[in-house]
Order: sequence, then C-alpha cells, then structure tokens
Amino acid sequence: MQRPLLDPGAADEAPTAPILTRYDQERLILYIRILDAAAGDVDWREVAAIVLKIDPEEEPARAYRAWETHLARARWMTTHGYKYLFTGLPH
Repeated sequence: MQRPLLDPGAADEAPTAPILTRYDQERLILYIRILDAAAGDVDWREVAAIVLKIDPEEEPARAYRAWETHLARARWMTTHGYKYLFTGLPH
C-alpha cells in the first residue's frame, strides 16, 4: 500500500474505479478530512478552498465538481474501498 500523503493536492475529479487506486491510497487523510467536514455540515466552498486547495470564488464549477466527486469517493471508501486496505487484494 502507498503511504498516505499528509497534505496532498487534489485532481479535478476523484477516481471512480471499482478498486482502490494509488490516488485513493495517497489521499486517505484527504478523504477523512472531507468526511469530517461533511459530518460537521461545513460549506462545500470552505472544504474546496482548505482541503482541495481550489478557490471556489475563482473557479466555482471546478471547485464544486472536485468537492462533489471527492466526497462521493470518500463515502465509497467507507463502504467498499476500505476492504482493499486489509485484504491485500490487488489495487
């Protein structure tokens, strides 16, 4: 498994592969931060700016899409993706 990065950048869209990707492994902490923000009802603009490092004022569509897809992927990690961390299945 790849080591999670402490403060990684984010792609414009999160992966949608049905398996755990290297991108996912490197961004486990980012996913946790996004899930934590969602649980706390933090506005998506704040999450985009702080966690994803995309300015929602300058690039609202890009920031929203990045937030939306990363939140969806973070949620996928809680129901499916995490299994790949423990099973040793190829990813």
